[in-house]
Amino acid sequence: MRVLAICGVKNSGKTTLLTKITAQLTKEGIKIAVIKHDGHSFQADRPGTDSFRHKEAGAFGTAVFCSGRFSVVKDTEEPVTETELFSFFPEADLILLVGFKHSSYPKIEVIREGISQTPVSNPDGLLAVATDLPAARICGSLPPSVERLNLNDISGICRFIRSFLKNPASEKEV
Repeated sequence: MRVLAICGVKNSGKTTLLTKITAQLTKEGIKIAVIKHDGHSFQADRPGTDSFRHKEAGAFGTAVFCSGRFSVVKDTEEPVTETELFSFFPEADLILLVGFKHSSYPKIEVIREGISQTPVSNPDGLLAVATDLPAARICGSLPPSVERLNLNDISGICRFIRSFLKNPASEKEV
């Protein structure tokens, strides 16, 4: 299993890019899991459902399952890390992290016209920027090792990710 972060500033298009590459790579048979950190407290269940009512009544955890899917919601006293969640996806070929710009994970940073002009992520692990800006308009110089990808060329970005998946030197296995 390999891990790759898709990062960028707020509203840069991370989710849009991630859904496009997930759809393309999944069609090619690559098993992808996505992990997103929410800096706020999120609500994992919908009001009116039985599991929501169980949580509201005081259950610290609920699980809902059927023959091909399950969902677990559990309150914890200790913070959960993304690495603890990796074990939920042993069959994944690739785990895509949403965000994690300050991490040293291998990452592609999204830089989009009108939103950002310079990389803001930790340079440790920055493999590429996906951008719709001309090269001359990206403020700050990118190291030669950082690939510049066309944000609108999903096939090219997927080609880059497939290469990443085949290159064991680009990241340690999880």
